[in-house]
Amino acid sequence: MPEVKFKDCSLYLIISREYALGKGALEALKSAISGGVDIVQMREKKMPRDELVCLGKQSLELCRNKKVIFIVNNDPFIAKEVDADGVHMGQEDIAAFPIAQVRKSIGLNKIIGVSTHSLEEFERANEDDVDYIAFGPIFPTETKDYCIGTKHIKDVLKIAKKPVFFIGGIDLSNIDAVLKEGAKNIALIRAILQAKDITAQTACFKQKLTGAGEG
Repeated sequence: MPEVKFKDCSLYLIISREYALGKGALEALKSAISGGVDIVQMREKKMPRDELVCLGKQSLELCRNKKVIFIVNNDPFIAKEVDADGVHMGQEDIAAFPIAQVRKSIGLNKIIGVSTHSLEEFERANEDDVDYIAFGPIFPTETKDYCIGTKHIKDVLKIAKKPVFFIGGIDLSNIDAVLKEGAKNIALIRAILQAKDITAQTACFKQKLTGAGEG
């Protein structure tokens, strides 16, 4: 099992320069950490490998200093090279690189997360050697031509054997609808990265989560 343990009311931020409106990845990361983010994923699909490793090591240092979990997107080899806390795999990633191979690559004490977009995918991931499951997109996003809606949130939580992070189009206008269905953990991109004040926006989402958890 991973050395890092998840807790309820966790706020997960995916950081990518593509969505950061001119802010540097490290600048955005520092601001989000100040706001109380719990987990950060580095997702830079167009960055050369050597730059990605460098950014990963710098990001990891910032996260470790503040006890924030640091995850690398879709590349277990980079995750291992920078000593990240874990790796996140999409459905296309695990089709090419099965979870058993990912586990062998990064080790037993590291985190593996996986994206799911339907109840069927969730049920499969629920039985796999993964440590958390992302489920979405819940609401419309600019990058997906479909969304799941909130109707399956209770369904996946009822059968979940590991922590679930709901993702996709969640913002301050609709987060209450997600929390009302029982969600305890959410993952965000634009709702934080495109805020004028990332620290304040992060703190606002974190307060929403912890408030719901106490209710």
